[in-house]
This record gives sequence, C-alpha cells and structure tokens, in this order.
Amino acid sequence: MASTVWKGHLTFGLVSLPVRLYSAARGETVSFNLLHAKDNSRIKQVTYCQAEDQPVPRSELVKGYEYEKDHYVVIEEEDIKKVAPKTAKVMEILEFVKGDAVDAIYLESSYYMAPDEGGEKPYALLFAAMGQSNYYALAKIAMHNREHIVVLRPGKKGILLHTMYYADEIRQVDEFRTDTDLVKPNELAMANMLIETLKAEFEPEKYHDTYRDNLMAMIEAKKEGQAVVETPEPHFAPVIDIMEALKRSLAEKKKPVQVATAAAGEAEGEAPAEPVAKKRERRTKAV
Repeated sequence: MASTVWKGHLTFGLVSLPVRLYSAARGETVSFNLLHAKDNSRIKQVTYCQAEDQPVPRSELVKGYEYEKDHYVVIEEEDIKKVAPKTAKVMEILEFVKGDAVDAIYLESSYYMAPDEGGEKPYALLFAAMGQSNYYALAKIAMHNREHIVVLRPGKKGILLHTMYYADEIRQVDEFRTDTDLVKPNELAMANMLIETLKAEFEPEKYHDTYRDNLMAMIEAKKEGQAVVETPEPHFAPVIDIMEALKRSLAEKKKPVQVATAAAGEAEGEAPAEPVAKKRERRTKAV
C-alpha cells in the first residue's frame, strides 16, 4: 500500500473509527532536467538571499507571509499546528446525499480510505450501508494546509474519498451553454445511431498516453543516434453537411447506411423506404 497522507478518525453520529488515507491516483509524465547547453552539465537551482547578495542553505529558510509590499510576517511550523482545526485529526460526516446528485465537476483528487487497527467492523458497516442505499457521504477534513469538503463513496473493494472544489472555486462561464434548438430530429437520430456503433464497456486499462510513449521512443532514438521521425499532422475537413458526415461515419463503422437513413426518416415522420425486392414483387403481381 502507498504511504499514508492522512491519519485520524471518521465519525458519523456517535460512531467513530480510525482510518487512513492513501493517494489513489497520480498523473504520470516524462520529466526533464535543465542542462547547460555548452557542456550538458546539470543545472542546480540555488536559493539566494537578496539582502546579503549570496546563496543560502535550505536549513536557513523559513516561511513568510507578505502582508504588504516587501513586508513579511514569519510563520513557524508550530504556529501552523496550533491553529489547525479539529478536522486535522477528525473527519466528521456532515450529511448523506444521493450519489447521482453529485456533479463530477466538483471532484478534485482521489484517495483510498482504509480502516486502521480496530476500525474494521464499523468501516465494513458504513461501506455496506452506502452500497445498499446509493447514498454518498459529505464530510470535512483538514490536510495539506487547507480544509476540504470531501465525498465518500463506496467503490468495488472499499470506500473512496474525493476532495471537492468549493462552489466559489468553480468557474461560472456565461458563454458555456448549448442551444439544442439547432438540432434537427433526423440529425439526432443519426447521431444516436453513431453512438450505438461506438458503444463499449468501460475498460480504462485499454487506454494509454500516446504522447508519453512517443516521447520515450524519441528519447531512445536519440540515445541510439537515430533521426527523430515527425508525427504526421492530422487533417480535418470542414463539416459542411452534417447529415452527410454522419452517414459517412456510419459507413466507416460498417453499419448499413440505409438503416440509419430509415431511422432518421422515421424521426421526421416519413415512411421508411420500401426495399427494392418488395417493389419488384408488387409490380410483378400487378402485371
């Protein structure tokens, strides 16, 4: 298990249990070092004192808050510990809300919440109860020098915790809206057909970071003295006729365009096209 990022007690009602938080995910990227272009030697970052005009060791650094231009108040680690709220050690469940009512835009970071010694039974009880009720818990917790509102939800094997953005941290953009009156019924029917052709089970393990793969392949090529091959530029043709673009998309997915066209026609109230074989049969009987 990964290292503990928070340790304390979870409380709901009069029930209390010891828990630990572990980071559930982290972004992976290719990191680079800064080198001197002349000789490829590693560049070191130096902490520099402006008043003495010389570098200083990290052991002489303290935290300071700038309350006005070039004026600071020094903050010691003990000062921060003294003013930490009770949520630094106790995570209290405030309320339970329907899981489908939680907008994913509020979710920030993800953690595994595991029971600590002696908390296994109440933890299992809370996990089972939330799983049956489809309710999520909202709680308060202080870590990383700030107090968070968090969401607790039942995962496949245990309780997951997500820190949340506060409402005033979510950007309200007036231009972010959609005019669905622009969509015609036949276009919507065709788009739904395309969605059907692309349906799949959620399997995140089948996806990978192509950009990171390309970077590592480029690094290996340069190590071997090989030339770097440029990724071809994608070409996008402007969509002039959206219905034609949808039909071509369906055709590329090897779905009969006739079926999609018929569905689109029915969406507009048109009768579905009669198959050619049926037409011939009707004409023969008439003769």
